[in-house]
Amino acid sequence: MSYDVAAIRSRFPALRAGIAHFDGPGGSQVPDVVAGAVAGALTSPLANRGTITVGERAADAIVHGARAAIGDLLGTDPRGVVFGRSMTALTFDLARTLAATWAPGDEIVVTRLDHDANIRPWVLAAEAAGVTVRWLDLDPDTAELDDVAPLLSDRTRLVAVTGASNLVGTRPDVPAIAAAVHAAGALLMVDGVHLTAHEPIDVRALGADLYACSPYKFLGPHCGVLAADPALLETLHPAKLLPSSDAVPERFELGTLPYELLAGTTAAIEFLAGLDTGARGDRRARLQASMTAVAAHELALRERIEAHLAGLPGVTVRSRAACRTPTLLVTVDGHPPEQVYRYLAERRIAAPASSFYALECSRRLGLGDTGALRIGLACYTDDSDVDRLLDALSGLVGA
Repeated sequence: MSYDVAAIRSRFPALRAGIAHFDGPGGSQVPDVVAGAVAGALTSPLANRGTITVGERAADAIVHGARAAIGDLLGTDPRGVVFGRSMTALTFDLARTLAATWAPGDEIVVTRLDHDANIRPWVLAAEAAGVTVRWLDLDPDTAELDDVAPLLSDRTRLVAVTGASNLVGTRPDVPAIAAAVHAAGALLMVDGVHLTAHEPIDVRALGADLYACSPYKFLGPHCGVLAADPALLETLHPAKLLPSSDAVPERFELGTLPYELLAGTTAAIEFLAGLDTGARGDRRARLQASMTAVAAHELALRERIEAHLAGLPGVTVRSRAACRTPTLLVTVDGHPPEQVYRYLAERRIAAPASSFYALECSRRLGLGDTGALRIGLACYTDDSDVDRLLDALSGLVGA
C-alpha cells in the first residue's frame, strides 16, 4: 500500500484556504480533476443524448461512462445504476413506486439509526398505502441496532437500513440483516451515503437489493445514485412522462440528466482509484485497494483523536459501536454544541454541530433535535488537521 496524504491534499484547491475540514460527512471537498471534468463537459459540444450529432454522442458517452464508474465503485451492474438530483429525491420516487405494489396489512421496517432520507420517504409511502411501519430500535449506550429478526414476518415487504450512521458512524451488520430480510421474502434498501466514502463497497456481498449513495460525499459533485439489479428495476413502473424512455434504468430518471455532474462523478471515482499509487489491475481492483488504504488512514487518525479526547475533562464521545466509520459525535460539559461549533469555526476548523437529519437517532441518544458536535474524517485529513482540532478542544476545556 502506498498512500501519500500530502500528495493527495495538493490536488484539492479548497484546502489552500487553510481550513481544517472535519465536515466530510456533510459533503467532501473536491479535487481539481473533478472541477475540470465538470467545466470540460459544460464547455464542450453537448446536447440531449443521441447518436447523430457530436453533442448527442458526447452526452451519451458521459452517461454510460458514469454508470460504468459507479458500477466499478459499488460492484454492481452498470445497467442498474440510476442517477437523480439527490439520494433523498431518488428514495422518495422509489418509495412511491414500491408502495404501489403494497397492500393494507403489509409491513415495512425502518430504523432509529438512519438519516431521515431513509426513513421518512418509506413512512409516508406506507401511510398512504395503509401499510404498517415497524421500528428497529438501537441501544442508546452503544448506538448499536437491535436484532431485526423479531420484527420480520411473511407480510414484511421492505427493510430500510443504513450502511453507516452519518451521525455516530455505527456500521450495522448489513449482510446478517440482509440474510434475515431475504429469508422473510422482503427487499433490503441500504443507505450507503456515509459508508461509501470510507470503505471498499461490494453491494452484492452486503446483500442490498437497493443501494443509494451521493457522489458529493466521495469527492464528486452534487447528485444522487441508486443502484439495483436491472432485473429488479424491470419489475417496477414509476410515474413518468409519456415520451420518455421505458427502458431500465432510464425510466427512473426524470427529465434530462445533469451531464456535467455525471462527468464529475466519473472523474471523482477515477481519482479515488488512484489514491493507493501502488494499486494495480482494472479500475474495480484499484478502487478496492485504494478504499482499503483510505480506511486504514482514517482509522489511524480516528484512534488518535479518540485517545486524546478520552483524557479531556467533560468531553464525551457518543460514537461507541464496535464497527464504525471515522465519525465521532462529541458533547462537552458546560458548552452547548452550537457554542463549540462556533469556537472551532473561529479557529478555522470546520466541525459542525447538529442532528444532521438523523433526527430519530439524535433523540434516541438523548440529544434531542439539537444533536452534538460531529467530527468527521476524510481521505485528505492529515496529522496537522488533527493537531489543530485537538489543541483547540484542549484549550476549550482548559486541559
